[in-house]
Amino acid sequence: MAIDDISSLSGKVAVVTGGSSGIGAASVRLIAAAGARVVVGYNRGADRAAALIGELPGAGHKAMYLPLEDTPQIRRVAAAVRDTYGRADILVNSAGFTRMVPHHDLEALGDDLINAVLTANVRGPFATIRAFVPLLRESGDGVIINISSGAAQSGTGSSIIYGASKAALNTMSMALARVLGPEIRVIVVAPGMVHTGFVPGRTEEMMAAAAMTTPLKRAIEAHDVAKAVMACITHLTHTTGSIVSVDAGRHL
Repeated sequence: MAIDDISSLSGKVAVVTGGSSGIGAASVRLIAAAGARVVVGYNRGADRAAALIGELPGAGHKAMYLPLEDTPQIRRVAAAVRDTYGRADILVNSAGFTRMVPHHDLEALGDDLINAVLTANVRGPFATIRAFVPLLRESGDGVIINISSGAAQSGTGSSIIYGASKAALNTMSMALARVLGPEIRVIVVAPGMVHTGFVPGRTEEMMAAAAMTTPLKRAIEAHDVAKAVMACITHLTHTTGSIVSVDAGRHL
């Protein structure tokens, strides 16, 4: 998929989980602009997904209900993609879940929240990859992009379990890269604090303060992360099992 022009994904089919908002929606826009047909996976964002489809250039885009906790539905979507398009070349696992819980308050991190975060951020991406691997393998040049977080390496983030879930996603991605090559590459994109509404309760002031602690002293927008996703798809063709940081240097 190496490209030199923006229309190079013509003929390709991409599936983006969590595609109706945030990093997912930004990735959908760039992938569609490059010529691919895009399946916008959504959970509660049916209206957002439909509106996004209406904005995209090109034709053949579809919104599909893709909840991470429902493995049978994930498999149904994979079957629908095969029936509709006959192929899938790109899978972006952008959907995720978290809640803000102070790290020192262990009692506030209840079992139900732990299960919900692990389901959305670990089991769900794995189930989605498992369902789409046959199509991606048939492509012969498939790529999976898993959206992680710098919290996986720093032990920070909205809660202890959120960082732990993204660390699990990183490890899982390395293992998958070993077993899915050479037909499929697996790359992690790990942003810092992104200027979106992903974390309930996170304020503009908190995000601005976090940006000022980085060497680049810049807020990270969803579009910045989406550009890294595109680079993984189109240019990092000899990269697999790696983590691409988009954190303005926060890890330093």
